[in-house]
Amino acid sequence: MPVPSASLSAVPVLETERLRLRGFRADDFDTWFAISRHIDYHRYFTPEPMPAEEVWKLLLRSAGHWAVMGYGFWAVEEKASGRFVGGIGFLNLKRDIDPPLGEAPEMGWVLDPAVHGRGYASEGVTAALEWATGHFGPKRMVCIIHPDNVPSLKMAARFGFHEYARSTYHGAPIVLLERPAQPA
Repeated sequence: MPVPSASLSAVPVLETERLRLRGFRADDFDTWFAISRHIDYHRYFTPEPMPAEEVWKLLLRSAGHWAVMGYGFWAVEEKASGRFVGGIGFLNLKRDIDPPLGEAPEMGWVLDPAVHGRGYASEGVTAALEWATGHFGPKRMVCIIHPDNVPSLKMAARFGFHEYARSTYHGAPIVLLERPAQPA
């Protein structure tokens, strides 16, 4: 197992019953690239699988976001197997969207289709939102989801996100959702 660098050790590790949310590592790349080839992984982001270079950039962006913003995406790992199964977290990409997202943390989740239906997304999102309450305090959060991604729309609703607009992003339709500031 690789020794984490100083910047990776700054990413808080969240533990749930079955998952470990941790900083991304270079050795997550091969698994993430393999996962990203699956149509059920990429169909709501891009019509074709991302090339290796783009997956590598996502990994670097995910790791670097913590250093710049003090928050980011966690790599999601199954505790029992140690296997990387996706990412959950928060970001601010300063997206060119109308209406603008502003400075609200944008939440997202994406998991290996092989683990869909196991409750991992709910488990990880719960842990991430608990962390966010302590980190951000009572703050509005947003997410964007393709309108055909019914499972993610249901997940967002389950955690208090509701639709406030529809728009397009990179030529694709999206639903903009927000979660009002929650009392601490």
